[in-house]
Amino acid sequence: MDRIRIEHLYKDYQLGSNQTVHAVKDASLSVKQGEVVLIIGPSGSGKSTLLRSVNKLEIPTSGKIFIDDDEVTGTADIRKIREEVGMVFQSFNLFAHLSVIDNIMLAPLKVKKMNKADALRLARELLEKVGLSDKEDSFPSQLSGGQQQRVAIARALAMNPKVMLFDEPTSALDPEMIKEVLDVMLSLAKSGMTMLIVSHEMGFASAAADRVVFMDGGEVIEIDTPDNLFSRPKEERTKKFLDNIL
Repeated sequence: MDRIRIEHLYKDYQLGSNQTVHAVKDASLSVKQGEVVLIIGPSGSGKSTLLRSVNKLEIPTSGKIFIDDDEVTGTADIRKIREEVGMVFQSFNLFAHLSVIDNIMLAPLKVKKMNKADALRLARELLEKVGLSDKEDSFPSQLSGGQQQRVAIARALAMNPKVMLFDEPTSALDPEMIKEVLDVMLSLAKSGMTMLIVSHEMGFASAAADRVVFMDGGEVIEIDTPDNLFSRPKEERTKKFLDNIL
């Protein structure tokens, strides 16, 4: 079953009165339940725009996106859809004035109307899952970047999403902090979470991704398993990109 289905997606930006930027052009992609799909490509290739369109943080110019049978691009309740789609950004976006535990409890309390005891129990379970049980009373400013990103993952998981979206989740981290975040993501992948990820972490792709999508110039150029795409790319544009980064 397809958890995410993207059909012929276009996203244009108008710059000035006579210049149009085609950020995404006729992109189609599906992600099955429990599948981990990684999107790679050069800067400006449309990766993040495509990803952010899945929960309507970007409004497509045309095309359709479905989460299960709900059409995101249609008249479906976007608030309900966003409850089922967790998102982790490059920047951590934690509330600086709230403790770690309160950051995680906020959405279950306010959106799901969970009682405080259940929200606290859930938050503590998630902090254990991301290896930060000892940080529940800390504030974001007291954490490293890697720890903040793990809290951001826990916060997204608190809504019990069907799908997790990751927009270059390690790009703002120092090299020594990247592994701790990728380890949490790898654990999520092994647990069967459906994940769509924009990243250049090729090691993670080889370890956890079921398929890799290469985008360039707003287009989906090639989709294959990590082994095939990295070792035997079919398209010249894919090969040229990989030659520069592998």
